[in-house]
Amino acid sequence: MVFSNLFFLYIFLPLNLLFYSLAKTIPAKNAVMLVFSLFFYAWGEPKYVLLLVGMVFADWIFALLIENSANKKTAGFWLVLACIVNLGSIGIFKYGTFIAANLKALTGYPAVIPAIALPIGISFYTFQILSYVIDVYRGEVKAQRNFAHLLMYVSLFHQCIAGPIVRYSDVSAEIIKRQTNIPQISAGITRFAVGLAKKALLANTCGLIADAAWLTDSAAAEAGNLAANSAVLASRPAAFLWLGALAFTLQIYLDFSAYSDMAIGMGLMIGFHYKENFLYPYTANSVSHFWRLWHISLSSFFRDYVYFPLGGSRRGLARTVFNLFIVWLLTGLWHGASWNFVLWGLYFFVFIAAEKVFLAGVLKKLPKVFGHIYTLTVVLFSWVLFRFRQLPLGWLVFKGMFALNKNPFTSFETKTMWLNYIFFLAVAIIAVTPLVKKISDYFASPKVAATVPGIIINYARIPAVIL
Repeated sequence: MVFSNLFFLYIFLPLNLLFYSLAKTIPAKNAVMLVFSLFFYAWGEPKYVLLLVGMVFADWIFALLIENSANKKTAGFWLVLACIVNLGSIGIFKYGTFIAANLKALTGYPAVIPAIALPIGISFYTFQILSYVIDVYRGEVKAQRNFAHLLMYVSLFHQCIAGPIVRYSDVSAEIIKRQTNIPQISAGITRFAVGLAKKALLANTCGLIADAAWLTDSAAAEAGNLAANSAVLASRPAAFLWLGALAFTLQIYLDFSAYSDMAIGMGLMIGFHYKENFLYPYTANSVSHFWRLWHISLSSFFRDYVYFPLGGSRRGLARTVFNLFIVWLLTGLWHGASWNFVLWGLYFFVFIAAEKVFLAGVLKKLPKVFGHIYTLTVVLFSWVLFRFRQLPLGWLVFKGMFALNKNPFTSFETKTMWLNYIFFLAVAIIAVTPLVKKISDYFASPKVAATVPGIIINYARIPAVIL
């Protein structure tokens, strides 16, 4: 079940909010959220609810053992076991088939590659529960005595499938005590509606354009169709491939940020305050800056639980570069069990390490527009690598964008596609910038709000967080 699904919009969410409003106490409201969250997760694959509950139960025990340990060494032992359980689970379910396939390619074994289904949302909820256990070990939060509270935190349908990665410390107080009011509920509904519009109206249309210019995800993933797909992409006009790159660049931001918007909005409706996950990353003026604005909950997780514990930038330049390498290798793997994701993570490592060593100083001396162009170029090409799990297809797109496949620059179909979608793409480009928010904030300022245009704009309530 996804947030833009009609069943979710017209049945699941209204029933959830109805029962939540009828519950009079926080324990009753928590029970409503827990039941609905487990049902939401079970909708796609009921058997994996047991995995979710089992992992939370194990970490509930580990956190209590850590907090009650007589010394740091004993606490560290339980933390290591917790990491083995969590990382072992995600390793088996997310990377088991990938590892087996690569072992077979290298050694001929195993004879049969296991087909292990990937539980929905395992990357998100594993990181959430792992961060909780680590924070208990560090003494930053108290271990949760109530198992149902911890299970609700991890399984909340707002964020357990597509994020953001919500840390326990951010919502621990609100699990026990929270309040809602009309302005907050209104803000939540507005934020959810904005996210839904981004997903249904903009992201999905960008996806259709990218599929038409490149290949659909399902078609590109078919290993048996590699030769046919290669022939198709090799013949695509360069301008058509650039259209696909632009559309996918817009789609992936609008899609990911839409789910975060909807999660944040639903949280506000019931009194939870999730942190922002995307802050207009396409306005960044360096790759490092881009990753401070893109998927902030993931970036901060790797920063706080991998980069800093490895030493961060405190142990010299060589160690800093090594630490960045580990972080970006893991970042790539987190996004998917495929070599293109590994290379995608290392691609960003190269630029971020270069900025750390010398490039940041160069960018500071240049006008900001050069930093923006450099960043957008790096990011746009990264999405080509991200999109194609079969590396030869991605390479053909890279070359084809510069007409190196002996492909034409344009064609009648290409011109027609650009002309048909040029105004839509202009709207989508505006949507990934803070322009509309700034206009809305301007008209909401005390001086302007009293004028006729300000009254009209504020009466219409243009969402201040559009996109």
